[in-house]
Amino acid sequence: MKTRILLIAIPLVLAAALAAATLPGSASSAAAETETGGITVTGTASVSSVPDRAELSFGVESQGQTAKAALAANANEMRRVIAAVKAAGGTDVKTQYVSLSPRYNETNEVQTFVATNSVSASIKDLGKAGAVIDAAVSAGANQVYGPSLSSGDQTELYRQALETAVANARTTARVLAAAANVSLGRVTAIVEGGGAPQPLPYAADKAMAVESTPIEPGTQQTTANVTVTFSVS
Repeated sequence: MKTRILLIAIPLVLAAALAAATLPGSASSAAAETETGGITVTGTASVSSVPDRAELSFGVESQGQTAKAALAANANEMRRVIAAVKAAGGTDVKTQYVSLSPRYNETNEVQTFVATNSVSASIKDLGKAGAVIDAAVSAGANQVYGPSLSSGDQTELYRQALETAVANARTTARVLAAAANVSLGRVTAIVEGGGAPQPLPYAADKAMAVESTPIEPGTQQTTANVTVTFSVS
């Protein structure tokens, strides 16, 4: 009698297991639905700003009949340039490079020696940029490079652009969801793609002091890009 009961119970257990596996609301089916589908879009946004600071480079090239003479003359001139740049408002003044090389004539003989020294400087008040250039040249600088313009609040500008880029991505995703006749769900993934400030091809109305070298700040765009994935149902 006991043997018969055991044989009947085993088929009942197997049938119950198969029925549970094929139920529409089973855990495995729900997991599969969660992992599939979705909408992935790219959002882009830019924030405009007027640069308020600049980076400039100033160099001195000197010549001498000997290497020592050329380097000594260059050092004296460069000290005056550095002092003038600092006095005019330049900050974070630092040496970029120092070079010394012979200059040859047509017969490949050493004609003279050339020494060059270059420094970079930050101007946190863009209105002083022209005056700093003039001061450096008056002190003996015969090479000027720049300016490289930027805004002091780049981090905040980029965050603003990121926020707007995410909103732009959501708007695009809603359009796609409506077109596909599905409901847009939560964000499941975000990938950030950065962007450096880019100068626009026009100048702002604000000009520097008329008595110094003119520097137009122009306008820059700080751009952010994001790729966002939304779930759908």
